[in-house]
Amino acid sequence: MYRYDTHDQTLVNERVAQFRDQMNRYLAGRISDEEFLPLRVQNGLYVQRHAPMLRIAIPYGMLASYQLRKLGDLARDYDRGYGHFTTRTNLQLNWPKLETVPDMLAELASVQMHSIQTSGNDIRNTSTDQFAGIAEDEEVDPRPFCELIRQWSTFHPEFTYLPRKFKIAVTGAAEDRAAIQVHDVGLRLWRDDQGEVRVKVLAGGGLGRTPMIGEVVRDDLPWQHLLTYLEALVRVYNQFGRRDNKFKARIKILVKALGVEEFRRRVDAEWSHLKDGPQTLTREAVEAMQSHFVDPERRDVSEEAIADFERLRGENRAFARFVTNNVQSHKVPGYKAVTLSLKRRGHSPGDLTWEQMHQVADLADEFSHGEIRVTHEQNLVLADVAVDRLEALWQRLEALGLANPTIGTLADLICCPGGDYCALANAKSIPVAQAIQERFEDLDFLYDLGPLDLNISGCMNACGHHHVGHIGILGVDKKGEEWYQISLGGAQGNESSLGKILGPSFDRESVPGVIDKLLQVYVGERAEGETFIETYRRIGLKPFKERVYA
Repeated sequence: MYRYDTHDQTLVNERVAQFRDQMNRYLAGRISDEEFLPLRVQNGLYVQRHAPMLRIAIPYGMLASYQLRKLGDLARDYDRGYGHFTTRTNLQLNWPKLETVPDMLAELASVQMHSIQTSGNDIRNTSTDQFAGIAEDEEVDPRPFCELIRQWSTFHPEFTYLPRKFKIAVTGAAEDRAAIQVHDVGLRLWRDDQGEVRVKVLAGGGLGRTPMIGEVVRDDLPWQHLLTYLEALVRVYNQFGRRDNKFKARIKILVKALGVEEFRRRVDAEWSHLKDGPQTLTREAVEAMQSHFVDPERRDVSEEAIADFERLRGENRAFARFVTNNVQSHKVPGYKAVTLSLKRRGHSPGDLTWEQMHQVADLADEFSHGEIRVTHEQNLVLADVAVDRLEALWQRLEALGLANPTIGTLADLICCPGGDYCALANAKSIPVAQAIQERFEDLDFLYDLGPLDLNISGCMNACGHHHVGHIGILGVDKKGEEWYQISLGGAQGNESSLGKILGPSFDRESVPGVIDKLLQVYVGERAEGETFIETYRRIGLKPFKERVYA
């Protein structure tokens, strides 16, 4: 993974010192709330419903074990002993004291981490596929390009005050696991017949109040022009994006208003001033970045060890369930990627205690070359586990409560913090998630349902990605009371789609029963081998609606 050079470290250290001074002046009353707002948000500091919240950047979802231990230290020493992993692969600490935040940032800097641009109207944390670098279907490793984008976008002088926040996702695999179609900019890396990297550029995707699927702006951008083209694209947005109405300020509104052809024309016109300029990437620059993302020194795993793994899988039903649901294939024979479930009954999805952070860091050192990945489904991944160590890892995860064999099922739901923490939320999300998990906890039933994405957001900002859940739940305010709107048919991936609202909203107690009725329709109507989303796309919304509102 990427390691800071002296320039990176100096920049982050100076940022900490700058914010410490700003915080001291604010606490002394020499800076007003209005003046402090843009200063704190660009350092990831929010004021939530009950306390400040610090959002820590985890660039493209990659953590070293010592960094995860440091996050655990911060949760223990400055917060209430736990942290929340988000759908943008960041970590949120929900209870820090305002005056301690500069000290927290200093500790982050000591392990090459920060909270810069995790908030504010700027370019946020770039995200990618959690299996980058090890996936069998990968054409191009996106991580070096993500790091180039991070360096280009951090403290970019033109893009400090964009019309609204701006999010970029990158994938280099055949299957899109980074949800590039629902980002402000989505990038798909691929190789032409000569083996050269090309980039498919999408713009204008996003969720929130006005969800949209991104439009293809360019199909075959040469890799050398990635940063100059991004610069041109964001310049067009910065110049023409709406600033009079924050609900219409995202780039998706601009692309929709102009039409993709006119938007492309304006980007190309701006690019003509930048193409082949000083930000054009060189092969040396890309190779230097690729040198940070080399494969670990994996030992050979014998054919006998692989056979023993398959035998054990056949003999131990509990282990087999874990492997089937939580273990991903790997480009190297004899190795697997293992997803650790942060969706435990009775806990908030995505939460992890400081003790568990330390323990997972230990497991990463022991089983996966000291590396952890964070997924936008709010789970963790150990990406390089030899199959002859899988059973031992599984047993350790079982003891930690992180081996729940439900990845990709209804129980692996996505959930934002909602009204329990967020001042923007219309309704609580966590109690709804917990009620659904309690109602549908039978593993055989979950496996029979097959792959099913259920996503919950507490408000229209859609931090829980409810628009792209096969079943989406949105908290809404109805005359000061919390109600929940259900949508169906959303999906992420190569065939992304936006869910359609089922009908009138429901009170909180009714939601698990509504989900039960939806599942009854699916089970009764599905053809052999059909998933929930396939059945929905075949029969449409009407049968589900009739059953729920009968």
